[in-house]
Amino acid sequence: MDKKGFTIIEVILAIFILTTAAFGSFNLIQQVIIAGSLNQSRLTAYYFAQQEIENIKNIRDTNYVDYVQGNDWDFGICNSPLTVIKFLDGIDSRFSRQIIFPPQATDSSGNSYLDIKVIVQWSERGRDHSIEVVNHLYDWFNI
Repeated sequence: MDKKGFTIIEVILAIFILTTAAFGSFNLIQQVIIAGSLNQSRLTAYYFAQQEIENIKNIRDTNYVDYVQGNDWDFGICNSPLTVIKFLDGIDSRFSRQIIFPPQATDSSGNSYLDIKVIVQWSERGRDHSIEVVNHLYDWFNI
């Protein structure tokens, strides 16, 4: 007897294999899209943290200009609570930022510095995320 077709078991097995391969491909594509979105948010959070560090450096440098008026180099630099970051047009972003300064310290050479810690937090896909950036801010005027 000559067989000229597939049996029902072969057809079901072929459909199962193709369906499994298709779902695996869709799952992989979905994971790549999620990872890309999270990386974009993480990069934005690092930019917001760096922006705040630059603002604090600007305050320090302005204090040097105003040094003749009796301002210390760290005048006006202080901790801030967790606040929502606003875009230039005043709209709230989904990112929040907190600034933490431990007390002023001195390194082995006797130079004063502050360890600036900026924490940026956000929620994405039902999970909370945060990044932390630490920078040494030195009293370079008196070095």
